[in-house]
Amino acid sequence: MATTRGRRLSRIDYWPGFVDALSTLVLVFVFLITVFFLSQTFLSREIGNKDTILNQLNAQISQLSDMLALEQAKSHNLNDTLAAMQASLASTQSERDKLQSALNTNTGLAVDEGQGQVAALQGDLVAQKKLSQGALDQVSLLNQQLAALRRQIAALEDALGASEKQGAESQTKIADLGQRLNVALAQRVQELARYRSDFFGRLRQILANRPDIQVVGDRFVLPASVLFPSASDELNDSVRPSLDKLADAIKELEGEIPPEIKWVIRVDGHTDARPIAPTSRFQSNWDLSADRAISVVRYLISRGVDPQHLVAAGFGEFRPLDTGNTDAAYARNRRIELKLTEP
Repeated sequence: MATTRGRRLSRIDYWPGFVDALSTLVLVFVFLITVFFLSQTFLSREIGNKDTILNQLNAQISQLSDMLALEQAKSHNLNDTLAAMQASLASTQSERDKLQSALNTNTGLAVDEGQGQVAALQGDLVAQKKLSQGALDQVSLLNQQLAALRRQIAALEDALGASEKQGAESQTKIADLGQRLNVALAQRVQELARYRSDFFGRLRQILANRPDIQVVGDRFVLPASVLFPSASDELNDSVRPSLDKLADAIKELEGEIPPEIKWVIRVDGHTDARPIAPTSRFQSNWDLSADRAISVVRYLISRGVDPQHLVAAGFGEFRPLDTGNTDAAYARNRRIELKLTEP
């Protein structure tokens, strides 16, 4: 009986159970391989999408490079961001290449290791998408700023064109006014010359009995010896009647010359080259020549001449009529000159 039971036990068939277990293991392995290849397919698709995004982003970056020259002062932060983004892209591309190489050469890697790498790559892709979105937002902001800048430049160009047009019109008006002014000035000069000629004609009549008074060019020359004592600025009484007639002639001239023509009678005082002995009143020939001219002006004012039409000037010994060193030359150089001129 024992022998029979042993034989029955030895005849038990384990093969069906082994086949079932092996089939189950094969199914599990096939399922894992299927999951792995599905993950690889999803990864390849994500990598392809990432390449498209990278190509688009690189094209936008290339286009912005030309525009950023206009906004250098505002683009330093964006340049830093773009540099960081490019570094991240380079790092991601390197990892992608490594993973692609691993997928091509090591298809038999463990499923858990492949899933870990897929998860890591997905995390990188999410981070890259966030970074790319930030860069796109900055690019959009920059585009808006550039559009505003272009509008400002267009407005400035329009304003500049209007200003240039107005400037050209102004230049034309200025040139026309300049021509008119030159014509008017020439007319005034001619009128003043005519009045000067009439005035000197009257002076010749008034002072015809004074042979010591000379006409030099457009000036009447009165010897200082006739007007003043030596080294003094006090007028001689003998010359006051002649100065009275001179004042009357000037007042008549004031009534004849139109108000728009500006004119003055310039009274110039001159001395000879010999220095005077300094006194408390006259320190040099400058003082003596100026004070003598002022004395004549004051007397004419006292006789009713408008002070606005009189000018006193002292030249000392520096504008001689005669450069000789004789007494006659010195006498000629000591003088008072009257000149009708513009102020």
